[in-house]
Amino acid sequence: MRSIIEMAPLQVYYSGLLFTPGSSLIRVGYFKNIPWVTIEPKVADVWSSLIQTLEGHISNVISAEFSPDGKLVASASNDNTVKLWNTSTGKQCEVLEGHTSDVHSAVFSPNGKLVVSASWDKTVRLWDTSTGKQYGVLEGHTDSVNSAVFSPDGKLVASASFDKTVRLWDTSVRKQCGVFEGHTWTVNSAVFSPDGKLVASASSDYTVRLWDTSTGKQCGVLEGHTWIVNSAAFSPDGKLVASASFDKTVRLWNTSTGKQYRVLEGHTGSVNSAVFSPNGKLVASVSNDNTVRLWDTSTGKQCAVLEGHTGGVNSAVFSPNGKLVASVSWDNTIRLWDTSTGKQSGVLEGHTWAVNSAMFSPDGKLVASASKDDTVRLWDTTIGKQYGVLEGHTWAVNSVVFSPDGKLVASASKDKTVRYGIHQQETNVGFWEVIPNQSIRLYFHPMESLLPLHPLTKRSDYGIHQQESNVEFWKVIRIQSIRRCFHLMESLLLLHPLT
Repeated sequence: MRSIIEMAPLQVYYSGLLFTPGSSLIRVGYFKNIPWVTIEPKVADVWSSLIQTLEGHISNVISAEFSPDGKLVASASNDNTVKLWNTSTGKQCEVLEGHTSDVHSAVFSPNGKLVVSASWDKTVRLWDTSTGKQYGVLEGHTDSVNSAVFSPDGKLVASASFDKTVRLWDTSVRKQCGVFEGHTWTVNSAVFSPDGKLVASASSDYTVRLWDTSTGKQCGVLEGHTWIVNSAAFSPDGKLVASASFDKTVRLWNTSTGKQYRVLEGHTGSVNSAVFSPNGKLVASVSNDNTVRLWDTSTGKQCAVLEGHTGGVNSAVFSPNGKLVASVSWDNTIRLWDTSTGKQSGVLEGHTWAVNSAMFSPDGKLVASASKDDTVRLWDTTIGKQYGVLEGHTWAVNSVVFSPDGKLVASASKDKTVRYGIHQQETNVGFWEVIPNQSIRLYFHPMESLLPLHPLTKRSDYGIHQQESNVEFWKVIRIQSIRRCFHLMESLLLLHPLT
């Protein structure tokens, strides 16, 4: 195929035009130069934001997470596997096989060298991300494992299970170093304190418990809730724990004494979650009473009732600077709230079904939302407008995450795929033009303006003369369609200016 493109680059280039979007400036300007085409393929009107569809799972994808350096994505599925994907090529790097039942979660270690997975097969497994080999099978639980998380230094893993225990594992020797017993019902989650010295576990037995990771001893039974505790979270300084419960309350606990510090009352429905602001001065709680509430952690006083949703609120997240809260609801909307005034600063409408989750970009300028309507949507937080619709999934989207540098978004869906797309306004492959009340179009105008001056007549003219780029280009041709190759070809043209 390389010889073909070397002999007839112009023909290959024009063939790619057949698969460009109908309103692309390239197609509009040059399609008339292909008079021999009598039947045109059906194409979209504009470029999709989708970069890759990561296909391979044969059942629901529960979660997807970027590695700390953004080079990999780990996806956990009900097909009993975890898969690792290369974000630059979209290729499946490794299939992490070994579990014999659904995998509920997969997370990277802080240094990105390991992945830990939790499964209904009662095991936790460690995987080497460089080889894809199983690094350790952590056995001991006697019932399904709900979740597993790394300590901040990556030396320990804590797992929560239906067997009423939390277990602590040493990642270097792959051995159990602690069994935290005391709960009398399912443990829903476990989380490390910021310094890694404590673990807080939330249980259906109405309690939160604190555990010392160095001794394995229970150092506090946080009693007070009168119904199931959904979640527990440490404050950024580790001095407080916030717990959310079906009993309609949020409770704050002092981690040094194990005593209840504040009871945050006001919700009239079960509280689904509670999160601290980045500076630890506020807690945001979400409830099935259709509200979000802000609380002052020093006084326990309610600062604001954020009203507007017309359905239960699933979750809320603070922006990186703590000035905004984004909440997602069964009413199909995301709402932005100003934490200083308690006022609604934006209603992000567009989804046609319940919104499962939302996340701020690292710079706080965008929000990505995942919905049961099969789409991911991007929103501009400064103006409260939709920035892009990431379409492609064919079933409900469970979760969405930004890459560490904020340049990519990955989504996990019940359609058995992971997808990711580019969103930034200006990149080395083009720019986003936002047209009010219309779709967002991605144009590759630098190449288009150069084409009349630099006709494609030989290989070195169209920017794929380097061996590495050439290999990459042809790999994409083999794996995807010529339309996607042409998209990549445009990217390469900008990376290698025509001179």
